[in-house]
Amino acid sequence: MEEKKKIFDSLEQRAKLITMLFNSIEGISCRPITGALYALPRVFIPERAVDEAAKCGMSPDAFYCFQLLEDTGICVVPGSGFGQRPGTYHFRITILPQLDVIEELVARFRVFHMKFLKHWK
Repeated sequence: MEEKKKIFDSLEQRAKLITMLFNSIEGISCRPITGALYALPRVFIPERAVDEAAKCGMSPDAFYCFQLLEDTGICVVPGSGFGQRPGTYHFRITILPQLDVIEELVARFRVFHMKFLKHWK
């Protein structure tokens, strides 16, 4: 029972940390994670990037996710596969890495995201 509590407590810490970190980034909004092993942050994608995605035959969130993967090696899943509202964009990311890994990953993500916004604004 003690081990189970430690696992749940650790997952709760990770969920809170990843939510807090993503919410501290301009253009990202992340609801609290409850009962899942994934976060589904909303990303606000500039119109120029939305247009470029269309030219490439991709959804804007897939375009964003592929750019993230190519630039950082961070692999996330486009939210368009999970039934998002039209005109909104999300990505799914796991909360399973250890706390220090989450912090480093979101720091790299932040650098990518700010460059993405600057490039496509």
